Amino acid sequence: MERKSQAKPILFFFVLVSALLIETSYAGDIAIYWGQNGNEGTLSDTCATGRYKYVNIGFLNTFGNGATPGLNLAGHCNPASNGCTSLSGEIKSCQNQGIKVMLSLGGGAGSYSLASQEDAKSVADYLWNNFLGGTSSSRPLGDAVLDGIDFDIEAGSGQYWDDLARSLSAYSSQGRKVYLTAAPQCPFPDAHLGTAINTGLFDYVWIQFYNNPLAQCQYASGNTKDILNSWNQWTSITAGSIFLGLPASPEAAENGYIPSDVLTSQILPTIKSSAKYGGVMLWSKFFDNGYSDAIINSV
Repeated sequence: MERKSQAKPILFFFVLVSALLIETSYAGDIAIYWGQNGNEGTLSDTCATGRYKYVNIGFLNTFGNGATPGLNLAGHCNPASNGCTSLSGEIKSCQNQGIKVMLSLGGGAGSYSLASQEDAKSVADYLWNNFLGGTSSSRPLGDAVLDGIDFDIEAGSGQYWDDLARSLSAYSSQGRKVYLTAAPQCPFPDAHLGTAINTGLFDYVWIQFYNNPLAQCQYASGNTKDILNSWNQWTSITAGSIFLGLPASPEAAENGYIPSDVLTSQILPTIKSSAKYGGVMLWSKFFDNGYSDAIINSV
């Protein structure tokens, strides 16, 4: 009587078990901030590199509490004289390449705050009519419709940013989704944006793992433990994707810079196992002189 071989079933079982033991790794993208240095190149050139999937234009750094909204794009153009409307074509060019372009609110310097729920709704209406899908006779960036709004809130209190997020999100019901993104500091939860992020309305959250040396939540001198522990804390939030926010060069931040070889060999392989992993955010285009090139194949 012929004896049937057991080799194939055993081999199949071995392959199946091996596949289950291999940790899942998710692919990500790179987000970049643009707008705070006139020597960083144009927005069109930034998108044409093919390295970035998201571009945050920064910053609208004056708004709320009765203030006349003010856009600061450093040496690129002067919004006060309608000098930034020419960016409309560049924004559309980026979007035609599949790149999402957001307007970033706040930043490290400026005069911004929200005084009440009504104030938050008023700011949301202004953003909708002047940068998103609404209409206004004075759109600072021309007729291009941005993909969403980025919250880079680093001053004032944490009040009413959740109301702003809800008001902006409500506009998605008008046919075109308004993406919401946030750039909290790495101490968890963020003092300014914690309540807003808890709404669960944010699509992308790029945490700033830099300029917080005393909080033990960033990379320092070969120590990857703190940043990995902090990353694990942040994965508990309700958000579409979370990103590892980093300075693109040692000069881009006071501290927290991670050499590209350390990032690709010791940090990314670990955090890419998270289902919420979205990629890496870099500050900023001006400082990205080869960093994104060095990491893009590992992101």
